[in-house]
Amino acid sequence: MKVIIEADGGSRGNPGPAGYGAVVWDADHVRVLAERREALGVATNNVAEYRGLIAGLEAAAELGATEVVARMDSKLVVEQMSGRWKVKHAAMIPLADRARRLVAGFDTVSFGWIPRAENSHADRLANEAMDDAEVVGEVRDALNQPVDNGALSRSTPSAAAETYTPRSGSTGPTPGGSSQAAPGWTGAVGRPTRLLLLRHGQTELSVQRRYSGRGNPPLTALGREQATRAAKVLAGKGDIAAIVSSPLDRARETAEATGQALGLPVRVMDGLIETDFGEWEGLTFLQARERDPELHARWLGDPSLPAPGGESFDQVRERIEAVRRDLVALYPGANVLVVSHVTPIKTLLQLALGVGPALLYRLHLDLASHSIAEFYPDGGSSVRLVNDTSYL
Repeated sequence: MKVIIEADGGSRGNPGPAGYGAVVWDADHVRVLAERREALGVATNNVAEYRGLIAGLEAAAELGATEVVARMDSKLVVEQMSGRWKVKHAAMIPLADRARRLVAGFDTVSFGWIPRAENSHADRLANEAMDDAEVVGEVRDALNQPVDNGALSRSTPSAAAETYTPRSGSTGPTPGGSSQAAPGWTGAVGRPTRLLLLRHGQTELSVQRRYSGRGNPPLTALGREQATRAAKVLAGKGDIAAIVSSPLDRARETAEATGQALGLPVRVMDGLIETDFGEWEGLTFLQARERDPELHARWLGDPSLPAPGGESFDQVRERIEAVRRDLVALYPGANVLVVSHVTPIKTLLQLALGVGPALLYRLHLDLASHSIAEFYPDGGSSVRLVNDTSYL
């Protein structure tokens, strides 16, 4: 399959609040197949341009594209990716390397320059992302949190990032009290925002193996015990900067157990809510299949299909991407406990791994399980842990 990628990035201040946009078109440049945008915090124009290209290549890979035409109005990125100009700036090297690794996964990729007027779709997405960055800045000010200027690296990362399960290859604190993360074998730069992903405890619907989305069943006695055990382990590790939760009671109750143990408030983020299963809510797998056999069979393999009256997994991904952007911007280099549900947690792991939707159907996550995903300021990401239940 052949696709066209158009990507753009910008910075209001260079460096300043930055963001990128990327759009993947069909081969005829008629139908939009995917869109990506993200606020990057403080960064330069060139960093934002590269991040836009990377996002476009990742989206094309997820779509199963084999031939790619990449078009940008950044002559620097086009010439460097075409091999005609050398990548000299230290901040650009890991981004260019990451883009080249993605390029290697396609049969053919060509790069071409286009004037800004012909890149209006990606430009609009990039400006929307920069608008998001300004909103995040306002939220951060309201929370009285310092603005992080380390979009590329952090020479004085927070203590939280230093002491909770340090990433492989990182150095410890220096005699002066600060520390610098050494790049691991992936080449990711800077301190990541580490998301500690905790699924809620047991409810009656989970005991009965029923679709449980926007319904609001409470935790069972075992579910409360699971929440307490998870809280004890997480509180023992310490250095958690914030706790965020889905608005549903089963997640909030699970989150509040850790919040009480750590003396931290629980912030509700509506985007972390479970998938809306619509008319299948409360049904078992077999009941939903018997009710809508054709749709149910297609739904199991197509993330664009919603349950009747409900929400598709593609729609879930869109809001989870927005939550991830907000968390990385609000808590740079920190450890954040995210208490949510099976689909949002799988989606965050999917984003961190950079893989397609097949993960949603093949990955198993137990109740009250703990996973860890990291998102780096240069756009890198990694998964450190999946489905830990050793404390239960």
